[in-house]
Amino acid sequence: MEIDFDAITEYQRYKLMASLIVPRPIALITTLSETGVVNAAPFSMFNMLGEDPPIVMVSINRLEDGGLKDTAVNIARDREFVVHLTDEAMAEKMHRCGDRLPSDVSELAHAGLDAAPSHRVAPPRIVQAPVAFECTLFETMETASRQIFIGQVRWLHARDGLIDTETWRVRLQDYFPVGRFGASFYVRTRDRYAIDAEKNAPASTAIDEI
Repeated sequence: MEIDFDAITEYQRYKLMASLIVPRPIALITTLSETGVVNAAPFSMFNMLGEDPPIVMVSINRLEDGGLKDTAVNIARDREFVVHLTDEAMAEKMHRCGDRLPSDVSELAHAGLDAAPSHRVAPPRIVQAPVAFECTLFETMETASRQIFIGQVRWLHARDGLIDTETWRVRLQDYFPVGRFGASFYVRTRDRYAIDAEKNAPASTAIDEI
């Protein structure tokens, strides 16, 4: 099958790319409205871009009328946001943060999540999240359908016991993030395996640290 992307619609391109480029990590992003309301929304067009400087990218689609979503408005105005990674324990609450709510209603209260102060930025972090990256805006790109924000990580919060700071390894025994698989479908990350494992270790050995 061959498909000419110039010959299909924007929606058709989105459906194909979003359904084939899977699974995708999910950024649950907190920002502050102009009146101080905590906004939280999940985005799966998200990833790490580099470590020097430490930067992450999130792509936020425009509304049907061409306007910007609250998260995009807040990042563009304040140049600060917090990116959270979601595990199985908080996946349903993360999904609820995607519900359409008035801009003066916090998704955290709607989903039953708790906020705690950040160190370097004004938007708070989510207590239940296993990982939170405090970010300041590094660069912005704009397309006809999206605002693309590149954030520089200023501070990391991680669940106690998740990171060994002597070896700089992440302990995976109790870390089970979820990924986006399109629409309302998600995937777990429990099925881990190694390729080209050490000669004395079978490839099916459970991965405990990376």
